[in-house]
Amino acid sequence: MLSKLNRKTAREQSVLCMLFEFGLIFAGLFLLLYMIPHSINIFNYVRVQNLYQSIVQGKLLPLSFTQKPITGPIFSIPLWLFGNWYKSPGWWCARYNFLVFSAGLFFIYRLLRNQMNKSTLRKFLIILIAASMFPNHLRVTYHEVFTAIMVGVGLLAITLDYTYSGWTAVILGVGNTPASLVGLGCVVLKQALDKKRWRYFLLLVVGVLVICAEQWIREGYPFTTGYEGDVGWMTMMPYSGQPGFSYPFFFGLLSILFSFGRGLVFFAPGLLLFLKNKLHLISQQVYDGYKLWIYFLIGMVLVYSKWWGWYGGVFWGPRFFLFASIPASFALAVHLQDRDKSLMANLFTLAVLGWSVWLGVSGAVFDQYSLDICVKNNFALEALCWYVPEFSVLFRPFVVTKPLCMHNLTIMAYCLVVFIYLAAPLFKRLSKQLPAKLAALKATYLDFGNWGY
Repeated sequence: MLSKLNRKTAREQSVLCMLFEFGLIFAGLFLLLYMIPHSINIFNYVRVQNLYQSIVQGKLLPLSFTQKPITGPIFSIPLWLFGNWYKSPGWWCARYNFLVFSAGLFFIYRLLRNQMNKSTLRKFLIILIAASMFPNHLRVTYHEVFTAIMVGVGLLAITLDYTYSGWTAVILGVGNTPASLVGLGCVVLKQALDKKRWRYFLLLVVGVLVICAEQWIREGYPFTTGYEGDVGWMTMMPYSGQPGFSYPFFFGLLSILFSFGRGLVFFAPGLLLFLKNKLHLISQQVYDGYKLWIYFLIGMVLVYSKWWGWYGGVFWGPRFFLFASIPASFALAVHLQDRDKSLMANLFTLAVLGWSVWLGVSGAVFDQYSLDICVKNNFALEALCWYVPEFSVLFRPFVVTKPLCMHNLTIMAYCLVVFIYLAAPLFKRLSKQLPAKLAALKATYLDFGNWGY
């Protein structure tokens, strides 16, 4: 009788946790839609306007005024049409990335709901919403969100046997960010070696053809990128003002991984949590999808380490590496579910969770507050914002404060609730592990009766 009562209580607690986690997901999406500012980049606005008018008039209008791709923005044309009826095209297009992100969460849930613990899956979505780089990227209409979601969902679909739809999504995502072709190459090579099939290399050819076709439409020539002769400002940095892939690979790699204002160690700390020994918590297929995420990210890091603009321009965090938030958030969610970790492992997971939540708060609330120095005097001191902690977007709010509006406070309160809920099991485990560890340390080092002269 007691056992049956305990099972009933456990089921009720499970249902309450499920409802609360879904509540956090929907509340987070509501806050991202209505309580953070949304703006549309002028180049994106004109590009979508020209695409829309081209469809209406049946004649392609000029698209070569910017190097930015059209593969992603073309899917926002329905929003432009709807904006002519309700509110405005600009209002809806400014929220295009939010809609892409929300659709991505939906498909991730659909793909994984029968492949892993559902509570872990819901925590993964909550972390993406509240404790990743995504909240900041949803503020503006740059193209990284489309690429991250399409490639992230597509690679997951491939490993779960949705082959054609998965590769279609990946190719569209790569077409939207031509530099990610190297990431696709890493994935294709991994799949070809694992499956021992030459046909996977055809996907790399398809990716190249999609990129060339878009460039032909946009620039008039299939092999013209629009980046020819593109350079940054000449500053005190020794390799500034040089075009193309002119940056020393070693320095680029160090900066992408470890710089205070752009480093993945600070902006995707979940990457430090490995999943190889966590296969008892997720299926082999899901782990294979995670590995494809990592291979794609490695390709992105390799190609951008040589690019003169590896830092992504004047932007909050490592703009080109938003994709890293997906494997980082997934790894953190899985580690939060592991109940058999050591004291040090639990402490490290707690630190990663706390920093990830601050990452979400910093991006959603503070953005690049009080960092005008990054653009002054033709970007002469912009490197301060890459390398110096006091000028990093993650540390700047502790150096220079700003008044907070009710929207800011609401987002911060939501993120605090997320942290408390996700950290509660860790605190429970630590409350048992810490006293035992302290007692052992005391017996080993502080038993003064055993000390000699």
